[in-house]
Amino acid sequence: MTDTVPEIGVGIVGFGFIGRIHAYGYRNLQLFYDPAPARVRLVGVCTSRSETAEKGREAGDFDFATTRYEDLLEREDIHVISVATPNSLHRDEVIAAFEAGKHVYCDKPLAVTLDEAREMVAAADRHPQLRHGMAFQMRFVPATMRARQLIENGFLGRVFHFRASYLHSGYADPQRPMSWRLAPDGGCLADLGSHVIDLMRYLLGGYASVRATLQRWIDERPAEKGSDEMVPVEVDDYSCLQARMQSGALGFIEASRFATGTQDDASFEIYGENGALRWSMMDPNYLDAWDASASGGRLGGSQGFTRIATVQDYPPPSSLPSPKLPVGWTRFHMHAIYDFIASITGDSQGTARLHDGAATQAVMEAVHASDASGAWEDVPTV
Repeated sequence: MTDTVPEIGVGIVGFGFIGRIHAYGYRNLQLFYDPAPARVRLVGVCTSRSETAEKGREAGDFDFATTRYEDLLEREDIHVISVATPNSLHRDEVIAAFEAGKHVYCDKPLAVTLDEAREMVAAADRHPQLRHGMAFQMRFVPATMRARQLIENGFLGRVFHFRASYLHSGYADPQRPMSWRLAPDGGCLADLGSHVIDLMRYLLGGYASVRATLQRWIDERPAEKGSDEMVPVEVDDYSCLQARMQSGALGFIEASRFATGTQDDASFEIYGENGALRWSMMDPNYLDAWDASASGGRLGGSQGFTRIATVQDYPPPSSLPSPKLPVGWTRFHMHAIYDFIASITGDSQGTARLHDGAATQAVMEAVHASDASGAWEDVPTV
């Protein structure tokens, strides 16, 4: 590193599971990228309780811990606010960060409602000198990056239709207690669906309309672990939607937290006039591609799916680990954070911005409207 490489101080608000993932990405940029776009320093961490804040400070080796979000905003040596709090807090935290002159990296979903998302995008647009990023890590899997490259180069030609899903298990147990992911600002659509909705927009362009169903199977849960007090659940356990894209392509998207036997099963299949692509996050090192121009014939000829070994082959300045080594989930998050930090020190906006988060929010708004009406609903503009 030379002295010309800038130092960027980061403050993280929220330090549960995803806050720790954000910290992991920031802390390791200098090891994994050579040259790194900046020297990143974890300056402050904020949580709602002093004991969790102090625990976060020790775990992430932050300079200080606080329970006052304003303490992060007031520090001149904090240039980035990384938002890793429950969904209902995003709006106020993001807007306050922009008003304090901070760059913003926000976990998904961007907001609870489309109106909130519009306010956040408007705040970003009022400060064009500031950069912003979204934790849409599926965009940053080498296989999905290669899929986008192939699509942009015309490999598929006209896209006819697609299927995409994000499946988890673990919520079928009625004794699983309430949490913010089950509160009115949570739900499967926001938690999982937002990721795959964004990924298909990244690959295939914007949505025109949707027809959707949201399903809840457990209507009440214990207020906390071991409690006899039961509280109502108001959000979806499962979501499915038909989608009509602006290109005319049709698709089906499914998200579930009741998919017994699954782990972190995100996948897509895309079918076009010239070929097809398919990918699974449980087999993330390969993108399968069918080239319809390959010769057929007896016994199949040369036709068939080709496994493209994308593995961990990120473009320079990625330098660690070797591009031949298997890729993993935390690496996707790290490259998302790299992309964001590089946008701060470079001349262009990042790949996943708050505007992308708002576009996903618009689709989810249409999903809720369709679930209520039982009809196709146009996706509103942001």
